[in-house]
Amino acid sequence: MSESSESSDADAVDAVDDPGRSSTAGAGREFAIERELEVEASPQDYWDAVTSGNAGWLWPTPAPEPRVGGAVAGGGTVCAWEPPHHLVLRHDGPDGWFNQLEHIVEARDGGTTWVRYVHSGVFVDDWDNQYDGAAAHTDFYLHTLAQYVRDYTGRPAAWVNVDAPAASLAGGFAVLRRAAGLTDVRPGDRATLTVAGLAPLEVVVDYVAPHFLGLHTADAMFRVFGRDAFGAPVAVVAHLFAADADPGAVEGALRTWLGEIFA
Repeated sequence: MSESSESSDADAVDAVDDPGRSSTAGAGREFAIERELEVEASPQDYWDAVTSGNAGWLWPTPAPEPRVGGAVAGGGTVCAWEPPHHLVLRHDGPDGWFNQLEHIVEARDGGTTWVRYVHSGVFVDDWDNQYDGAAAHTDFYLHTLAQYVRDYTGRPAAWVNVDAPAASLAGGFAVLRRAAGLTDVRPGDRATLTVAGLAPLEVVVDYVAPHFLGLHTADAMFRVFGRDAFGAPVAVVAHLFAADADPGAVEGALRTWLGEIFA
């Protein structure tokens, strides 16, 4: 879910501690990942981002049908639709399985917006690893969301996702950071990222965590996912906002770059 000056982007999400983790439900165990954050945007900007602007901070998804009972991509249902203050989207499956996202949105003085975000559902297998991975991804996604509504809201976005080769499963996040010259960076640092086939990228670091790295320019956000920690390849995601952005060229350059790093 769901990002302040460049030197303080990492503070844009105020994550509360995770609640009690589970109870038994059907064939799996329930979870609830709860966060509260304040974003530098209006409630309407936030609402638009989570209903129709997902390509700008998450990945492209069709907008849900705007009514209670309306359809959600992937076979889900709108359970609450009160723009721009309350949104609940839910998917249900067999044996008690479900996946639900809730956003409670309130305006604050000074033009900011407070959000309570709850992702709840059931994990069937490997509960602890899935929970820890989902919680860490939530913090990164919400940071990216907050940065999107602050700096890029309303701009059409092209989304690029590139997985590194399977060799990245073995400590790949650290390898990628060393290759990019980004090992010791902190939020607010500036760096030049050189990827063959692209113009040099003058980036600002906005997020640093054990398995995640966020970078942005005036017209793009680059997100690095150290999914080797969760049994998957490292991935690089780009959210491109320039009117002349060429997502195909960016995807090709990133794929070649990652292939060379993990050859």
